[in-house]
Amino acid sequence: MSGSPTASPIGEDRSEDPKLVLIPAGWFCMGSEAGQENERSVHRVWVDAFYLGTCQLTNAEYGRFLRATGSQAPPLWDDPNFNDPEQPVVAVSWFEAVKYCEWLGELNGRKYRLPTEAEWERAARGGFESRLFPWGDDPPESLLNYGERWKAGPEPVGRSMPNAFGLHDMCQNVHEWCSDWYRPDYYVVSPERNPRGPDSGERRASRGGSWRHHVKVTRCAARSSIPPHFQYADYGFRVASDPLASI
Repeated sequence: MSGSPTASPIGEDRSEDPKLVLIPAGWFCMGSEAGQENERSVHRVWVDAFYLGTCQLTNAEYGRFLRATGSQAPPLWDDPNFNDPEQPVVAVSWFEAVKYCEWLGELNGRKYRLPTEAEWERAARGGFESRLFPWGDDPPESLLNYGERWKAGPEPVGRSMPNAFGLHDMCQNVHEWCSDWYRPDYYVVSPERNPRGPDSGERRASRGGSWRHHVKVTRCAARSSIPPHFQYADYGFRVASDPLASI
């Protein structure tokens, strides 16, 4: 990619809605030859412009959805290790994350959704294709106070330095649901432009690191997945939206 990466604020969103930034359209090299087999082979992908949440969705934001819809709170909702209003909401299934996106869209007239794997990786890289992590190639242990962080749960969102697109906590804190079905060898058949994953499957794709793993920050290319009905203490999400979806 030529030039410096840029991202634009979404504008006049209501103060209670998740803050989004515009990820510009462009090509990038998806995958890694140095990672797991499911990250191979590295291939060029075009992703159209889209909006992505600057942070993982918080308990405060998800609580607004629960109160408005009467939906059942996820497990751990009352656990003090996980219920700070500024922590990312965790233990939400893929279905619940999708339901939140649909509710938010009905509320303010914009279509929200989960990002695709390709969108997520493009956003995490911040326009710098060759870097292993959002900040560069230095290992996670080089991060300030790495050994003291994420002891019993995720950190409040937005405390880390943003990447070049203005996104916080990419590759760390909690795994983030993606819209795609997961297939380990999908890159073999993935289309060149705007790949959206297999047509069906048993597991949904996810990206990013986890507070409860031994190595708590993942590489930008690292892939993960679980069945969509699972509710894990280190799974959350951030919302995405298409530019033409706004009214």
